[in-house]
Amino acid sequence: MKNKRSLIYLIVFILSFVFPMFYTTSFADTEITTYSPHCILMEASTGKIIYEKDAYTPVPPASTTKIMTAILTLENCKLTDTATVSHEAIFTVPVGYSHAYLVEGEVLTIEQLLHVLLIPSANDAANVLAEHIAGSISSFTTMMNTKALELGCKNTNFVNTNGIQSEKHYTTAYDLALMGRYAMQNETFRQIVSTTKYTLPATNKYLESNRYFKTTNELIIKDDRDSVDNYYYEYATGIKTGYTVAAGDCIVASAKKDDIEYIVVILGSQRTENGLSGRYLDCKNLFNFAFDNYKTYTINEKNAVLKQVKISDASLFDNNLDLILQDKITLLLKNDSSTSNITPNVEITSDLKAPISKNSVIGTITYEIDGNQYTSNLLAGRDVSKSNTTTTFLTIISILFVLFLLYKLIKTNNKRKKKNTKSKKRNSKNNKTTKQRDNYLYW
Repeated sequence: MKNKRSLIYLIVFILSFVFPMFYTTSFADTEITTYSPHCILMEASTGKIIYEKDAYTPVPPASTTKIMTAILTLENCKLTDTATVSHEAIFTVPVGYSHAYLVEGEVLTIEQLLHVLLIPSANDAANVLAEHIAGSISSFTTMMNTKALELGCKNTNFVNTNGIQSEKHYTTAYDLALMGRYAMQNETFRQIVSTTKYTLPATNKYLESNRYFKTTNELIIKDDRDSVDNYYYEYATGIKTGYTVAAGDCIVASAKKDDIEYIVVILGSQRTENGLSGRYLDCKNLFNFAFDNYKTYTINEKNAVLKQVKISDASLFDNNLDLILQDKITLLLKNDSSTSNITPNVEITSDLKAPISKNSVIGTITYEIDGNQYTSNLLAGRDVSKSNTTTTFLTIISILFVLFLLYKLIKTNNKRKKKNTKSKKRNSKNNKTTKQRDNYLYW
């Protein structure tokens, strides 16, 4: 018995080493390897998360903060507006942080300030924009936090405009993905963050055009070198890098191929053992995985008629209502996935009664796939009036009266046709008699 038990233990011990050789965990552990401690990969049109690694822990974001500064600038200013550089905007930036060599009293356009904010990551430009929009940096950071909540961010708190290190200034990879996804819907933002070089023109206080800048995002700098430290990525479209000693290397990046765009956020990254940039290697690895393994599929078009419902208390001849999709629904699926067995959950307002206004929300349609929900509101296709007894009665009477008139008209026409037929027969008979008489006389 003892020997038998020992044999069983030996077999279990051996199998404990053999089975893991054939065991495959989820793709997040085996198919993707990332160097950085905080990562997320999100599809831009759907918001679906394909990969995440400690993406909800609050950490310092460094200059990726400037994405939110740019969002508020674009939503509160015209590009042709001008702002004046204050003393505080320049001299509150600590030594060692990037700047655009702005001069106190200098007047620049919002477009110019946005370019130096996002391309060389100028901290002084961020302060100028904040003061121009909100009057002070503290008021502007309140706007930043309010906007973050509107976008769905849950673990973000901004205390400055640019990402200068502060214990109270933090966000998460997930929250930054939401900000990046939102910002890339603005064409001006997209254009600026894809620009690799920029020169500030001469101004009222700076008389030369020698302030030359280049992007801090090496993913979009074309490089033909065949080298491991060539971080250029042909499908990259932006967005913003960041670095402080406490935050490490950070980036919110985007890439687009075949009409599919992805957002990657990397926070807290460091150099690899070989001295390479962990954040850029992770970006390229995550983008390649997404493009190689996923596709988008539009399952419902915007303004398409989903179905027709009857409104019980509507007017007798006005009770059919089309349900219209408010938004296009695009699914993100693995390449080998099929849409044949995908069915939606449709919910209609339970107390759906007339009157109903056109475009009012009367329900939702939702697809749930791989733990992600894709949804759209259902809108009323037209106005539906409430049933009215008097109106319905008069309508019925009107219809009956019209039918009666039609009946009388048809009956009158039939009588007229019969009379015409008899008249033709009588004329034909008379003509025949006359002809016979004429023939007799002739004979």
